[in-house]
Amino acid sequence: MKRYWLMKSEPTEVSIDDLMAAPQHTMPWFGVRNYQARNFMRDGMQPGDGVLFYHSSCPQPGVVGVAEVASTAYPDHSQFEQGGHYFDPKATQEQPRWVSVDVRGLKKTALLPLSELRHIPELEDMLLLKRGSRLSITPVTPAQWKTIEARLQAASA
Repeated sequence: MKRYWLMKSEPTEVSIDDLMAAPQHTMPWFGVRNYQARNFMRDGMQPGDGVLFYHSSCPQPGVVGVAEVASTAYPDHSQFEQGGHYFDPKATQEQPRWVSVDVRGLKKTALLPLSELRHIPELEDMLLLKRGSRLSITPVTPAQWKTIEARLQAASA
């Protein structure tokens, strides 16, 4: 059964434009260092799942594109790069701690800002909007997906 996800990225690290410019609009989602978000990638994501691409830690955070999961989880290479920002000295090739999935961009959309998401009654239970929620990856219900998809389509019409 198809699942839906919201995946946050800082646009200075990887933006929707970077994803859409990548070969086949596909790139690895790396650097996740939260166990719950890692478990979503490792245990929940499957190729074909829907992704809301979300820009965070920027002047106007919000949904900026639609993508899909393009691979199953595999070891995140950045955990092994000594001196790298995402290096984990406890991770080994034999027992990696962190995973990546490939994400394929389907379309860049008009910005659907966080401030607007907060005022959509159908999204009141969305994990992104819960107080204290800081996860970079969260599940999205099919109903929430449909609501956001309709807003994105209306914005581009």
